[in-house]
Amino acid sequence: MKYQAGIISVALLIGGCASQQFVVSGDTEESPTEQTSQAFFVNGIGQHRVIDAAAVCGGADKVQKVEVQETFLNGVFRVITFGIYTPRDAKVYCKK
Repeated sequence: MKYQAGIISVALLIGGCASQQFVVSGDTEESPTEQTSQAFFVNGIGQHRVIDAAAVCGGADKVQKVEVQETFLNGVFRVITFGIYTPRDAKVYCKK
């Protein structure tokens, strides 16, 4: 049992948060227009999810930024399930 707890602890310490941001235009708002959680399985190998930012914002010219990130809690789920369940958060920021 000690070894299993040690392995999980080391995996949590080694694993980190990741974030990808795609700034389309100008300064970004502090709060996202839409935020959703996306579920991936087996570390997301061969899987993809599509968010139509233009539809969310009401036109491609109103899209300000799109962000995808793996938070600490998402990393915990990934480690606990040994990569079988790998959630990520997606955010869309629109111009006002």
